Amino acid sequence: MPTSLLGGVLQAALLGAKDSVTPLIAILYSTIVNVSGDYLLVNRMHMGLKGAAIATLFAQLAGTIAMIGPARRELLSKGSSLGLLPRWITGGARDEIDGRTFLKFAAPVLTLILGKISAFGFMTNAAAGLPGQPTTLAAHQIALSLFFFASPFMEVISQTAQTYLPTYSVLPKPEKGKSADAKEWRAASNKLVLRLETIGLVAGALIASVVGSIIAFSPGIVTKDAGVQAAAKPLAAILAAGAFLTAPVAVSEGTLIARKQLGYLAGVYLASTALLPPVLRRIRAGGGPVSQVWICFALFQLFRSACFAGRLVLTRNKKEE
Repeated sequence: MPTSLLGGVLQAALLGAKDSVTPLIAILYSTIVNVSGDYLLVNRMHMGLKGAAIATLFAQLAGTIAMIGPARRELLSKGSSLGLLPRWITGGARDEIDGRTFLKFAAPVLTLILGKISAFGFMTNAAAGLPGQPTTLAAHQIALSLFFFASPFMEVISQTAQTYLPTYSVLPKPEKGKSADAKEWRAASNKLVLRLETIGLVAGALIASVVGSIIAFSPGIVTKDAGVQAAAKPLAAILAAGAFLTAPVAVSEGTLIARKQLGYLAGVYLASTALLPPVLRRIRAGGGPVSQVWICFALFQLFRSACFAGRLVLTRNKKEE
């Protein structure tokens, strides 16, 4: 968990510094370690779930370690330690970013990551307490795996926003005989956001139709158990809706991070994550179908999408006034 959280903060910081290569290399290292670890520990050493968990842990470590060096070089002065180490250790270098400044950025980003992780944990806990086990939980896990398959297609647009939008937070140097036009610069920023939102909605619709169709028409791709296939089929449309709504969430989230609206983002995640467990507990206590868990998740995504998009519209209108 700490490795995953640190990796998320480093990735956001590097993207904000227009370094999209290092996070990509980190993902490559992580994937190689994960695949190799799964093959060695699960296939060769027959360690089962324990082996898969160990492989995932080392994959997260590899990805995070790959970002630490470049982040320190690009974001901090030589020898800087964010004010966490005495200067006789760091060689007397002055910290460009002190611990307080770093935490001001890191704390909201950590809240976002924790909010995402805890939401899926709460959903799985609720699904595990419903009748019809283990088939019900197996159907839920299939839907969850397909959602995780779909998410990166939307996250890449969020990362694009985090990489390129910070450029528009500073006016360009005026050309000879011309002054920098703040209004024109904001319009260019809003145009880029609109383009990313459009791409996100199209990508979301396509990937949502793919994951929904797999469960609805070709469940044999993900499971050979006829009972699990039958239990998963009712989740097709709801999973597709949740995956589609992830697109505007991801793009708006990336835009708000790039525009340093971290406090608002953290507040929405805290509020939505606090509301989710009581609703899921009621679903679990009621013993309804697992589709209710995914309906709850789709509404969760709709709430976040409305909050993020509403914030962007309001801030845009204020600036135009």
